[in-house]
Amino acid sequence: MSGILNPPVLVLGASGLVGSGVVAALLEAGSPVLGVARDAERLASLAERFADEPGLELLQGSVADEEQAAHLAHRLRLLGRPLRAVVACIAGPLQSGRLLDRSIDDLRRKFELDVLPHLAAARHLLPLLAESEARSDVEPARYLLVGATGAERGWAGYGEASVAAAAQAMLAKVLHEEAAPLGVRVQMLSLDHPVCNPDDADRNCPRWPSALTVGRRAVSLLCERSASVTPIVRFSAPWTPPPVATFYPLPGDARQLNS
Repeated sequence: MSGILNPPVLVLGASGLVGSGVVAALLEAGSPVLGVARDAERLASLAERFADEPGLELLQGSVADEEQAAHLAHRLRLLGRPLRAVVACIAGPLQSGRLLDRSIDDLRRKFELDVLPHLAAARHLLPLLAESEARSDVEPARYLLVGATGAERGWAGYGEASVAAAAQAMLAKVLHEEAAPLGVRVQMLSLDHPVCNPDDADRNCPRWPSALTVGRRAVSLLCERSASVTPIVRFSAPWTPPPVATFYPLPGDARQLNS
């Protein structure tokens, strides 16, 4: 694996379905990864899956609320390692049902799981990224949210998830503007379709992307060199990005990375 000594990419929710796909795509591209997740058992499973990857480091932590996000940022500062980027794969479980049939408390809980942790993470990790960018000679730091399905169109039978996804998208747009003066590029990869779950293959649709496909698209966004970027990038299957050949260019190498 190349690039071990380069700054790592921090993946929040690394042990989840999408998060593990992002981890796999980053390692495939030669980037060291610092994966964070709450559940120790799932982190252990992730470590076992990538046991032969020396570039993966795992850390148990959470951004579920302000206090936990601040604690995680403090622990990351103590590590003394600049970060290349943050990829936030934060989402709670899906529950079906019409929005009109569910209580206000159900929607409140969905915001507490899918939206507010993104804000808590951004409040404490964007300044950390800005500090990392100032100490690093690599490209400007990036912060990427992976958004839930339903941000553009309401998802029938999953009303509260659609409302929360739309709120995620607006949050990303605001963070995109507010992080610019810090020198950090914020974007959201908005998924048009659910992600295939290998553990529930009977319910998967042929048009749904795999977690690795989503991860490769996330990596391609982190590698883009364009001076002008949009805050929201929609991702639709069945288009599949190729793996990025290398996440870090060699010194003096002017060639563009795959995007």
